[in-house]
Amino acid sequence: MFRHETPAPEWFTADGSVLGVALVFPLQGPAGMFGPTCENCAQLAAERVNDEGGVLGRELRLIPVDGGAPPRQVADQVGALVDLGVVQGVTGWHISSVRQALVPRIAQRVPYVYTALYEGGEHTEGVFLTSETPHDQLRPAMALLSREHLVRRWFVVGNDYVWPRRTARAAHGYARATGSGIGGEVYLPLGTHDFGPVLRRIERSDADGVLMLLVGGDAVRFNRAFAAAGLDARCLRLSTLMDENMLLASGPSATGRLYSTAGFFASLANRDTLDFHGSYADRYGLDAPALGSLGESCYEGVLLLAALLRKAGTTDVAAVGAAAETVSYEGPRGLLRLRDRHVRQRIYLARADGLDFDVLTELDLRSWCAK
Repeated sequence: MFRHETPAPEWFTADGSVLGVALVFPLQGPAGMFGPTCENCAQLAAERVNDEGGVLGRELRLIPVDGGAPPRQVADQVGALVDLGVVQGVTGWHISSVRQALVPRIAQRVPYVYTALYEGGEHTEGVFLTSETPHDQLRPAMALLSREHLVRRWFVVGNDYVWPRRTARAAHGYARATGSGIGGEVYLPLGTHDFGPVLRRIERSDADGVLMLLVGGDAVRFNRAFAAAGLDARCLRLSTLMDENMLLASGPSATGRLYSTAGFFASLANRDTLDFHGSYADRYGLDAPALGSLGESCYEGVLLLAALLRKAGTTDVAAVGAAAETVSYEGPRGLLRLRDRHVRQRIYLARADGLDFDVLTELDLRSWCAK
């Protein structure tokens, strides 16, 4: 990875024929398990952009940066790339702690498209967001499950950083609005392996629903321990960060009564998703890492960044921001537009069915606005 003293890559030239984009995605830690899908999807999008003529007359080229490293280290690496003039944009899936470290370093200098679902509230100039927030993702899902499955008491299990804590704060209000409540909360370090104490607290509680705000491998290990303790017979689980790779790693015996909500599921049988499956399989083969919402978000990120730069006609952050509200692009999630620098999209609720997701419904966001 690049550091301040690292020279520009061999392909970098001062003539501006290449538009470099830092792709920040996890190669280690709990989220590293879906890093390969993130990279594949982003590269597929870059090839599509270049097949369509590139961006501003230049070839778009991705530079991988390990977003699973400590946040300050990631910010140093990406900041060095911007300092060198190697990259003119940044995108990728990484946790909110990394985003918070990156924003002060790059947001006013190059456009930054953040693709991870997150806690909401990011309005820094130059930052654009493709994925879900609790208001549109968690709120209607909790309401529907409370109504259809009579969930009256939730227990929150999350990793200990900004996304789980702020999401849980919002969940308290969502629970009250549906006549339910939150009876307990536990926050654990990234990389936790022992969930015994948490499971015992859930057993002693009166919870009939568990809100999972765990990342990658932590969620996988929790799923296995939860099922082994027999708690899946008593409590349903709802996760806003559970993709197909995590489902596969959990195993079919650990996913009973597990629900996920997201803007993309690989099992969606619509034209946009089927076309994406075909392109992914043609490019990487049938044995490639499984498609899921987290990796697919990196495809969205590259497409949105290209659309922003094309519309603005420049890489200038202020000009890109001024043009943002008129930008649209079409990808696996359909035709999408920005509002207040956030992509507005359909959100779905799915239930785990063995090693796949059964998409149950598109959540009606408007119907819950007044509730």
